[in-house]
Amino acid sequence: MRYVMKEKWLSFGDDFSIEDADGNEAFFVDGAAFSFGKKLSFQDMQGNELAYIAQKLLSWGPTYEVWYGGNLAAVVKQKLFTFFKSRFTVDVPGPDDLEAEGDFMAHEYSFTRHGHPVAQVSKQWFTWTDTYGIEVGEGEDDVLILACAVVIDLVCHGDRKR
Repeated sequence: MRYVMKEKWLSFGDDFSIEDADGNEAFFVDGAAFSFGKKLSFQDMQGNELAYIAQKLLSWGPTYEVWYGGNLAAVVKQKLFTFFKSRFTVDVPGPDDLEAEGDFMAHEYSFTRHGHPVAQVSKQWFTWTDTYGIEVGEGEDDVLILACAVVIDLVCHGDRKR
């Protein structure tokens, strides 16, 4: 499934809108404007919370947790000591961890599982700023991949609004 993710510029928190391939609004990410550490609610268009994203403050390097209904779904962490390319790990319960690798500053990266691509993020599809496409492979958890893309955007581009 293909999505378009846009950061809302005129908002008090880190807010994102996500549209499906047909241009229909699919999800909204509502960032808390005044919180200690970043906290975001990933919602469907009826306002139902599908996931909750929270920054872990006492960790070595940028680390976020993604929660589904009170259960930890993933821990997204930037690898600090890598050569040449940035990397993020997405630690999910069980053996199906993901890794994100690529050019995060240019919004050009992919998610892989056991070396096989499962999702692609690209700003090349678009000409205006802070908008990019995310293509999620069939059978993948769209909400998890999109939530991880939000986290990577916050870590790599979080100072844009300041």
